Amino acid sequence: MNARRRVGDGERRARFQRRHLLTGRGDASVVQIADALIGLHATTASTVHLSAWARNGGLLPADVDAALYDERSVVKQLAMRRTLFVMSRRVLAGAVGAIGSRVASSERTNLLRDLRREDGPADPEGWIASARAAVLAILDDDELTAAQVRARLPGFDIAIMRDAGKKYGGPSPMLPRLLNHLAAAGDVVRGHNLAQWHASKPVWTSTPSWLGSPIPAVTAEAGHRDLVERWLRSFGPGTETDVQWWLGSTKTAVRAALADLDVVECDLDSGAVGYLMADDTDPVESVEPRALLLPGLDPTTMGWKERGFYLDPAHVPHLFDANGNGGQTAWWDGRIVGGWVQGEGGVEVHALEELSVRARRALDERAAELTAWLGEVRLTQGLFASPMMRRGGPVA
Repeated sequence: MNARRRVGDGERRARFQRRHLLTGRGDASVVQIADALIGLHATTASTVHLSAWARNGGLLPADVDAALYDERSVVKQLAMRRTLFVMSRRVLAGAVGAIGSRVASSERTNLLRDLRREDGPADPEGWIASARAAVLAILDDDELTAAQVRARLPGFDIAIMRDAGKKYGGPSPMLPRLLNHLAAAGDVVRGHNLAQWHASKPVWTSTPSWLGSPIPAVTAEAGHRDLVERWLRSFGPGTETDVQWWLGSTKTAVRAALADLDVVECDLDSGAVGYLMADDTDPVESVEPRALLLPGLDPTTMGWKERGFYLDPAHVPHLFDANGNGGQTAWWDGRIVGGWVQGEGGVEVHALEELSVRARRALDERAAELTAWLGEVRLTQGLFASPMMRRGGPVA
């Protein structure tokens, strides 16, 4: 490896603002935005559209929907950290090979565990094989909700009793879980959304039907190399811990990918060792301070495990849930300085630290722009609402 150089916090912030299309140019397409971030978080439906708006305010919800459902240039896929992402076709194969296959294997193991209970089928392995074939057959050139899949396949619509006698126990339908297994493996995909853009009611279809061909097979090793290189170019420098956390993979797999790639080490202000691609080590110029309003689970907010270079630990209780999922955040000069909520009068920014007049004015202007863009749409809190979002303001 080459001699180390120091990459300070300020340079790290400048790097990700440029790589994540947060400098205000605002001319990127949906595909370009997705690729700049490797993928857009899609667990909360509105995140995809709001993340795109944050990087190109000229994009409307209809533009994002067109890329998803008409052009199909970006695809929803269960991948990193068992999270739903929207990613381009060029990223999809590596994600399925590296992470999707691992998630699919885990899902299958969990399915088998429950299918082997007393009220399960006599042949659990055979049930999975037969149900898989039946599901893929009815989804070939068709789109169905999970409920419609169950209705079309009554012979496979079984439910296994889990945690009987407990408050949260009850029958667990197996076909919806099989769909998640098949989705992680890349056999089926989420097709059109039957709800409005800021809600989610997906229909399922086979991958060849939706994309025109199966997803190319990529080994886990090749997939990890591809994703780790993409991460280093978009989010680097970062630590081995950052990469492993973002991928939701193993330390062994990450170390193997780093060993196979042409990377160099660098010193970070935190005292940790970071990694960069060897051909991507030139210093990066600072970025003009800019106000940003990012949605919950935005890829920039969620890009690293060790977040001290852009997030004051004192802000965490206001903006992140107990599992580290970030809510709606307000940024100035590459740092999270507060959050935002949607009040009766529109988007409101709640600062968590003292801001300059310039920063406060810029954040308020950005809030007015987002209010106008949302129009009459009222965003739902979602499963990962931060304490600030739940309270409508900072935690007392």
